[in-house]
Amino acid sequence: MDFIYAIVLGIVEGITEFLPISSTGHLLVASALLNFPTAALQVPDPKAFRDTFSIFIQIGAVVAVIAFYRRDLMTQARRICCDRTVQRFWSGIILAFLPAAIVGFLLRDLIKTALFTPLVVGIALVIGGAVFLWIERRPRTPHITTLESISLRHAFLIGVAQVTALIPGVSRSGASIVGSLLIGLDRRTATAFSFYLAIPTLGLATLFDLLLALRDGTVSGEHLPLFSVGALVSFIVAWLAMAWLLRYVSRNSFRLFGYYRIAIGLLIIVLFTTILAG
Repeated sequence: MDFIYAIVLGIVEGITEFLPISSTGHLLVASALLNFPTAALQVPDPKAFRDTFSIFIQIGAVVAVIAFYRRDLMTQARRICCDRTVQRFWSGIILAFLPAAIVGFLLRDLIKTALFTPLVVGIALVIGGAVFLWIERRPRTPHITTLESISLRHAFLIGVAQVTALIPGVSRSGASIVGSLLIGLDRRTATAFSFYLAIPTLGLATLFDLLLALRDGTVSGEHLPLFSVGALVSFIVAWLAMAWLLRYVSRNSFRLFGYYRIAIGLLIIVLFTTILAG
């Protein structure tokens, strides 16, 4: 049964990782509703195991980005030693990655113990949805329409915005996209930058969390096949979701995601408040 749940959660991760609706939030709620992991796994700390699983399967989304942009990445790899534009772009990605990496490293235990709850997810989803509707309240005239036009200052500001995504329910892609829109990127460029930013952000966070979980005994080597199944499914679904999202944002605003976030957030708040009251 746990392998079936891993497939379901992999689908949830793949769909939600690059949509601005919070993959971590959806995974936390879905895992709680499925009661994953089941007693059959006999893990010492089910909540810690669930949180680590939710973070680990994001590696599938990272591989999806690499596969999706493989031609561009290969071209950039050949040119990075001598092309200043490529050098600046990847310097910007690293700079945008650092704020969340530093804050996440320093506050990791506090965030996981205090914030990884369905109620926090619901509240963050509602607030994030309201922010998207506020952003889209009137037409904006973007002045940054290509990835190459993103300066180091712009990248750092996007990275600062991404720090808010350490709160489950905010959404990493949503936070970086909102930050990008506020400083003048168009929707497609903002979305593409959030895809590239996922490579170091999700990749290193996943490896770091897994190593700590293995060290602490939260997970063991015998659980890796289960984690691998979830990651493989998330890779396939995330690759399809990326292609759809880039097409969608080329012709539409983010209002749909704002309304969805508010609706699902309120549902989660009501559902888990009712459960707690019962």
